[in-house]
Amino acid sequence: MIGTLILNRYELLEKIGEGGMGTVYKAKCHLLNRFVAVKILKEELSNDDEFVTRFKREATSIAKLSHANIVNIHDVGEENHINFIIMEYINGKTLKQVIKDNGRLSSKTTLNIVLQITKALECAHTNNIIHRDIKPENIMITGDEIVKVMDFGIAKVVGSSTVTNSSKIMGTVHYFSPEQAKGNFVDSRTDIYSLGIVMYEMVTGRVPYNAESAITIAIMHIEGAVTPPIEINNDIPENINQVILRAMQKEPIKRYQTAKEMAKCLLAIKEDSNYRIRVNSDAYDATKIMNAAIPSGIRNDFTTLMSKGVIAQKTALKKDKEMLYKNNKRNKKINTTKKTIIIIASIILVMIASVLGKFLSTISAANASTATSTEKETDSVVENTNPVMENTSVKVSEEVPVNEMKIVPSLIGIAKDDAKQIITDNGFVLGKISNYYSNSIAQGLVISQSPKVNTYYDAGGKIDLVISKGKMVIQITSPEVKEEVLEKAEKLGEDIKKGIKIGGKKLKDNYPKN
Repeated sequence: MIGTLILNRYELLEKIGEGGMGTVYKAKCHLLNRFVAVKILKEELSNDDEFVTRFKREATSIAKLSHANIVNIHDVGEENHINFIIMEYINGKTLKQVIKDNGRLSSKTTLNIVLQITKALECAHTNNIIHRDIKPENIMITGDEIVKVMDFGIAKVVGSSTVTNSSKIMGTVHYFSPEQAKGNFVDSRTDIYSLGIVMYEMVTGRVPYNAESAITIAIMHIEGAVTPPIEINNDIPENINQVILRAMQKEPIKRYQTAKEMAKCLLAIKEDSNYRIRVNSDAYDATKIMNAAIPSGIRNDFTTLMSKGVIAQKTALKKDKEMLYKNNKRNKKINTTKKTIIIIASIILVMIASVLGKFLSTISAANASTATSTEKETDSVVENTNPVMENTSVKVSEEVPVNEMKIVPSLIGIAKDDAKQIITDNGFVLGKISNYYSNSIAQGLVISQSPKVNTYYDAGGKIDLVISKGKMVIQITSPEVKEEVLEKAEKLGEDIKKGIKIGGKKLKDNYPKN
């Protein structure tokens, strides 16, 4: 192929890379006198008419993206049975080469690179484009440490049935998500998972799942336990360790829901290396960002605790247990002295609560005139103000539930049953279903939805759907009626705009507002 002239303009100079989809060449554009990169699709893909048609259509959409961290696509076409993409030429190395050269990357370098990747993904996702093949080979690093995400070749435009075909699973096995491995519905969160894998490799120098066969690796993505990166590289800060583990959650609902959300967390860590991320009771489960704070020691001033109430005692004890739990994960053992202090503190708290209960009971017993009613109230107070009597093993990081906001998926053009499954998988509930005629949406598919696509909505909230009944067909057998209908049909469009009434109801109100 070297020396080939494409479109009488792009001369292929040298081969600079090869992947699963094709070969990349450095080329010179003789029209603008500049270097470009040309990807030539593999022959087996070029012979797949369905793939080529979809590829050209979606590549055209991707070409509209304009972002500093995304490689620009200049042209997409075919000549002499050669399918090609003309791209911006980047003078640099792939992230894969950078990792190989360095073994693994520092936390600072990792944050800088991943932040730029999230910005690129945020741009793509905002334009309803999912990359679906985020991996180190598809990320270029320039000499100025500018990140360029490339090869949106198997990207998917959201809205055109975003379901991975199980017979043609797209992506690279070491980096694709569990939903890709299962051939299920994918959305922007599949890129978040792949980015978590990439970030894992950056800080450890290896991928989290590896085996001799691709099938085995795919199964590991679906159900295999991941070794926390901090156990491979002890130099990784705990907050970065937790960011990676959250991005790699097997259930999409437990990951970062958007690239913007992940970027916000990474930026906070970059600006303050002590930025705390509190872990839920299930170790390495979903995380929550908190302001930087220095963990307080075990509080032994019980006079102060009593003045603030027993609830304050429970809060202090819970924070101290969090600190010990975190140290346990990092050091593989619990400090015996601190454990003993907690046990002693718990015993003292029980004794205080017991003495307090007896004191209150004595007072109430001394008051004979209000014996019955007062004793009931006193018992209630003792039960409610004793946080450790029934169970001294308080769960770490137990939190008061709050309403979680989730991003609403696109359901337009999807079959009703599939839409219902997508709603459930994303943590919502199917709401009201309406049926209307549509000239553009086939029968049984979703015409519109409420709330709208890509808006934030309470988890567990109801999503209403409008399902197409197909085109309205009216059979007219009477010639007289047919002639009358034809005469009025010409005015129908304008009449609908004016809101004419049929049977006392405006005709235009019979149609849903998309």
